[in-house]
Amino acid sequence: MAQESPVETIAASQAFTHAKAQMARDFDRTVADIITLTEIPAPPFQETERAKAYLAMLQAHGLTETTTDAEGNVMGLRRGSGAPGGPVVVVSAHLDTVFPADTDVTVRREGTRLMAPGVGDDTRSLAVLLAYIRAMDAAQMVTERDILFVGTVGEEGQGDLRGVRHLFTKGAYKDRVAAFFSFDGSDPSRVVTRAVGSKRYRAIFRGPGGHSYGAFGIVNPMAAMAQATAALYQIEVPQTPRTTYSASVTGGGVSVNSIPAEVFTEYDMRSESPEELARLEAQLLAILDGAVAAENAARSTIEGEITVEPKVIGDRPAGATNPESLLVRSVVAANRLQGFEPTLSASSTDSNIPMSLGVPAITMGAGGSGGRAHALDEWIDVEPQESLRGMAVGLLSILAVAGLQ
Repeated sequence: MAQESPVETIAASQAFTHAKAQMARDFDRTVADIITLTEIPAPPFQETERAKAYLAMLQAHGLTETTTDAEGNVMGLRRGSGAPGGPVVVVSAHLDTVFPADTDVTVRREGTRLMAPGVGDDTRSLAVLLAYIRAMDAAQMVTERDILFVGTVGEEGQGDLRGVRHLFTKGAYKDRVAAFFSFDGSDPSRVVTRAVGSKRYRAIFRGPGGHSYGAFGIVNPMAAMAQATAALYQIEVPQTPRTTYSASVTGGGVSVNSIPAEVFTEYDMRSESPEELARLEAQLLAILDGAVAAENAARSTIEGEITVEPKVIGDRPAGATNPESLLVRSVVAANRLQGFEPTLSASSTDSNIPMSLGVPAITMGAGGSGGRAHALDEWIDVEPQESLRGMAVGLLSILAVAGLQ
């Protein structure tokens, strides 16, 4: 029988009323934190400066065991009433953005809108986590379980979830996590309970190269690459579970009058099903080998043969959290109490790693609204009433899972 969620009891408590009032009182501080953090660039693999700033914020909020781990995640513990070393609830948001280091990340404000690259994905969530700590402290809340607040690295793109992967495979708390919250984006009613797995390859095709006129007739790695990409797009994949592929980035060669010695294409494959993803991966690898063999058979190899080197550049596991788990039931109930109708969805987020390991995990928005994520004109709306309504969903959910006493 599914464990009953205590969300309604918590929502009716004086402590939660006090916590909500605290979030409203210092909402301007939350907005200021969003601006401060947004204006610290955090490109992929270059999150260090923002991580230092966020660690200082966690320390200023009185958390214990504040640290930066070997992968660059920053974290701090809010102790519960349980014995030291017991289960923890992880509450996280990611530090990195998709934008290169020279991007102008100055925040512009027009009314209640804040506009800057990365302001919503995922800087807003980092600031909201701090607001939760202040609200719990002001209401003198005690939870049964410890709560570990984490700013993760490597969520975006080729970061390949390196931060949360380290947290669950090598980190100090790896065997203690009872539940995992990832706050990402704005909308709290979009609740990610299914992890879309992905496998990404850079396929590097090499050959002897030569003059486009003088060496005409020898093997050409670009021809093999073109055959491989065309063959990939002949594969039929299931709609359920949703499975996709893409040839996304390509390059190579040195001049228009040369047969290239090296070219590459990057391929992205995704599925909600680990089995379908593995099947698609095997098909791609077979296609690459077949395209090379076909080109070597079609043209002269007097100067050398075509080869291919498939390099894995991304590996995000698929997984899911049981909709009947306390975690999901609590998030659903908290949404409805605040007037939202939640939707359980699938995506690729930090929650992929714990889901794949069987740890209950969800990803949800931190409140308010926003748009144009991953674009230079990204924006969020920090109108207080709607933002606070969304923030209340997250806090209620955390308290239900951590066990408010």
